Amino acid sequence: MTNALGRIRSIDVFRALTVFLMIFVNDLEDVPNTPVWIGHVPDEGFGLGLADTIFPAFLFIVGLSIPFAFQNRMERGDKKIPWRIITRSFGLILIGFFQANVESYDKTKTLLSEPVWEVLTTISFFFIFLNYRETTPKLRRYIMRGFGIALLITMAVLYKSNSPQHTWLHFTWWEILGLIGWAYLLCGLIYYYSKGRLWVQAAFWLFFILFNIDTHYGFFDFLDPLQRYVWIAGNGAMQAFTMAGIFVAVLYTRLAATKNIKLLLISLTIMAVVLFNFGFVVNGGISKARDTPGWVLICTSISMVVYALFIWLIDIKGKYNWFKIIEPAGKYAFTCYLVPSVFYCVYEMSRVEYPEAINSSLAGVARCLIFSLIIVWITALLAKLNVKLKI
Repeated sequence: MTNALGRIRSIDVFRALTVFLMIFVNDLEDVPNTPVWIGHVPDEGFGLGLADTIFPAFLFIVGLSIPFAFQNRMERGDKKIPWRIITRSFGLILIGFFQANVESYDKTKTLLSEPVWEVLTTISFFFIFLNYRETTPKLRRYIMRGFGIALLITMAVLYKSNSPQHTWLHFTWWEILGLIGWAYLLCGLIYYYSKGRLWVQAAFWLFFILFNIDTHYGFFDFLDPLQRYVWIAGNGAMQAFTMAGIFVAVLYTRLAATKNIKLLLISLTIMAVVLFNFGFVVNGGISKARDTPGWVLICTSISMVVYALFIWLIDIKGKYNWFKIIEPAGKYAFTCYLVPSVFYCVYEMSRVEYPEAINSSLAGVARCLIFSLIIVWITALLAKLNVKLKI
C-alpha cells in the first residue's frame, strides 16, 4: 500500500498522471486540428473535454494528500502545522499572482522582453523555494534565497502593464497555483482544527457544493449572508473539489485500519454515480469557465472513479511499476509544473518553430505527449542534481 516513506502509492500515481496530463493539455492548446474531446471546451460553450477534468483532479489530489501529510508531520512532533498551511498557501498565491500578470505585460514600455521577464521571475521562484539539503550551510541557504527574493523584487519593479486601468502589477485572476493556494488554505485549516473528524469533512464538502450552487442560481438564499465573510472561497468550486479529496482520504484511513478496502471501492463508486447524475439534474450546464455546479459534481465523480481504479490497481494489485516512467511528476509535482515555463520562454526567445508536420493533427498530439515525457525526465534529472522545489 505504501512505500518506505509512508506515502500512499495510489495518490502518487494519480498525482503523477494528473501533472503529466496537465503539461500535455497545456502544450496541446495551440496545436490545430486535434481531437475536440482532448482540449478545453470554449469559454462561451458548454460541455466537458479531457482538459476540463485535469485541474479538478489535481485539487481532489491536494485534498487526498492533506490528511496523510499532516499525520506524518504530527508524528514527527511538528507543532507549527497551521503556520505551515498559511506560508505554503501564501507561496502558491504569490507565484500565481506573478504568473497571471504575464498576460498583461507591456513589452513596449519595459526594459526586458516578455519571455526574459517571465523566465527570470520563474528562476527567482527556484531560488526561493528550492528544497535545500539539511547539510547545506545556513549562510548559503540565506544567500541563495536572498538572491531569489532580490531578483523577484527587481522583476516587480521593472514590470509595466498594458492594461488601461493599471500601470503595474495588479490582480487579474489567481492563476492555477493561486487557486490551489486559496483552496489549500481554507481546507487545510478546516481539516486541522476539526482534528480530521469524518463528519466535519463531509459537512464542509456539502457546504461548498451548496455554496457553489447558491452563487450561480440562488437555490439556497439562506447562504447569502455568508458571501461577505467567506470571499476567499470564491464560488466554492475549488474548495468543493479539495474537501471531496479530504473526505475520501479520511474514509480511506478509517476503512484501511479495519482492512475493508473493498468497502471503500464500493463507497467511492456509489458516491460517483450519485454525483454524476446530480450533475445533470442541476440546471446551468457543464462549464469549467463558469465553475458551474454541473462541472463541479461531474468532475468530482470522475476523480473518484479514477482514484478507485488506482486504489485497486496500485494499493491492492501492486502495479506501481507500470507508472515508473512518469513517477517524477508525482514525487516532484511543483518542480515539474514550473519547468515548462522556463522551456516556453527559452523557446520563444530562440525564434525556432516546430515543423508543420509535427505541429498539427494527430502528429501534434504525439509531439505533445513526447514533450510531456521529456519534461518529466528533466524533472527527474533536476531531482538527481538536488534541484527540487518545495513550498
